[in-house]
Amino acid sequence: MGSDEQKVGIMGSCKNKLISVMERTKKLGRDDPRRIIHSLKVGLALTFVSLLYYWRPLYDGFGIAAIWAVLTVVVIFEFTVGATLSKGLNRGFGTLLAGALGVGAQHFANLFGQTGEPIVLGIFVFLLAAASTFSRFFPRIKARYDYGVLIFILTFCLVSVSGYRVEKIVELAHQRLSTILIGGATCIFISLFICPVWAGETLHNTIASNIEKLANYLEGFGGEYFQYEDEENDIVEDSKHNKLSSLQAYKTVLTSQSSEESLANFASWEPKHGKFSFRHPWKQYLKIGSLTRQCAYQIESLNGYVNPTDIQVTIQFRRRIEESCKAISSESGKALRILASSIKTMSINPSSSSKTHIENAKTAIDDLKNTLKSGYLESSDLLGIIPDATVCCILIDIVKSVEKISEAIDDLSRLASFKSVEAKVSPEKSSQLLHRGIVNPLAIDELDHSKSVEATVSPEKSSQLLHRGIVNPVFDSECGDHVVIMVDDNKEVDEIGKSEANLEVKPTSKEEIIVCK
Repeated sequence: MGSDEQKVGIMGSCKNKLISVMERTKKLGRDDPRRIIHSLKVGLALTFVSLLYYWRPLYDGFGIAAIWAVLTVVVIFEFTVGATLSKGLNRGFGTLLAGALGVGAQHFANLFGQTGEPIVLGIFVFLLAAASTFSRFFPRIKARYDYGVLIFILTFCLVSVSGYRVEKIVELAHQRLSTILIGGATCIFISLFICPVWAGETLHNTIASNIEKLANYLEGFGGEYFQYEDEENDIVEDSKHNKLSSLQAYKTVLTSQSSEESLANFASWEPKHGKFSFRHPWKQYLKIGSLTRQCAYQIESLNGYVNPTDIQVTIQFRRRIEESCKAISSESGKALRILASSIKTMSINPSSSSKTHIENAKTAIDDLKNTLKSGYLESSDLLGIIPDATVCCILIDIVKSVEKISEAIDDLSRLASFKSVEAKVSPEKSSQLLHRGIVNPLAIDELDHSKSVEATVSPEKSSQLLHRGIVNPVFDSECGDHVVIMVDDNKEVDEIGKSEANLEVKPTSKEEIIVCK
C-alpha cells in the first residue's frame, strides 16, 4: 500500500515538473517569437550542409572533410545577422590565412631535410601561436577579431603539424577550406534572407525601451512617494502591488552594459538595412546607454526611499516640498518619454521638444530651493527632514542626467540624420480660432476667396484672442487679412484699438467690427 502511494507521489511530482517545463518553454517562445524562428533556421542550415555527407557525389568530392561544414554551422550560426557575419567572416579569413601560411611553412621546412623539418615547423608554431595569442590582448582585436585569431591558431597548427605526416597537404587544406566556406556561406545566406534578426535594430529598440522604462518610473514616482497613512488605507493592495511591479522595470537597465556592447559590435558588421546605414553611429548608442544607466542608478537610490518602514519623516515638510518634487519627477519623465519616442521614430519634432520639459523641471528645482532656503527649516526636526532632503538632491541630479541624455540624443540625431517632423494642422481644423468667448465660422458669400470668423467677445475680455491653427483671411481692396468680431457697444471698439496697437479696427455697424493687420 505504501509502495503504491509512493509511486503515485513520484508520478505526480514528475507531472508537475513536466507542466512547469512546458509553461516556461511556452513563455520563452511567447516573449520573443524570433527565438523559435532562429531554432528552425539552425535546423535548416544543418540539414542542408549534411547533404555533403548524405549525397554520394558530394561526399566523393570532399570526403571526410565534409564534417567541417557541419561543425562550422554549429559554431558560427548566431541569433543576429551581425553575430553570424562576425563569426563567419572571422572564421573564413582566419582559415584562409592560416591554411596558406601552414602550407607555406610546410614547404619551407622541407628545405631543411628530414632532420630539420620538425624543428623548423616547431619554431613556426611557437612564434605564430605566441604572437597571435598576445594580439588577442589588444582591446580592438579582442572586441572584433578575437574569434578569427583563435581560428587562425587552430588551423595553422592543424595544417602545419598534420602536414608532417600527410603527403597530400595541399589537398587536405583545400578540402577543409572549401567545406568551411560552404558551411559559413550557408549560415550567412539563411541568416540574411530568412527572417533576419538585426543586431543594430535590436540595439536601437533596446536603448529606446530602456529610456522609456526610466520615464515610466519618474512619472509614477510622485504618486508613490507622496502617500500618507490616511491615503494608503484607501488603496487596494493588489492594484498597489501591480503598480509597484510595473515601476520596477528600470532595474533591467542596470545590467544592460554587456548586451549593449555586444550588439553594437555585431551591428558594425551588418550591411545597410531599414533606416540604418552601414556606417551608422553605433558608438553613440553606447554613450546614450551609459548615461541611461547612470540615471538608472540614481533612480535605484531614489527607489530606496519609497515606502520605507524604518524611516521617520516630518509630514509637514514633505507636504511643503510635494508639489515641486512631483513637478521635477513628472517633467523629467515626460522629457525622457519624448527622447525615447525620438529614437524609436528616428525623427525630431521641434514643437514637442524635451528641452521644454527639462526647463520646466529646472523651474521646479528653483522653487524647491527657495522652499529649502526658507525659514521653515529652522523650526523643523533635522533628523525628520533628512530623508526628504536626500530625495530632493537625487531628483536634482536626475534632471542633470536627463539633460545629458538629451544632449547625447541630439548628437545622435545629427550623426544619424534624423528627419525633422514639423507640426501640421489638418485642413478641417485650419479655421479653428480659440479665444475667450464664442467662435462661429461665418461664410461670406460676397467674397469667395476664403472665410472670415465671427467671434462674440465679452466686454472684459474683448481683446484676448488666441489663434490656434491657421485662420484663412478674407482679402478685399480696403483691408488685408482681417477678422470679423461681434461687439456689444462702441466701448469695446475703443478697448480693442487701445490694447492692440498693431491692428487697425474698423467699425462696420453697431455690433460688428473688422480687425485688420
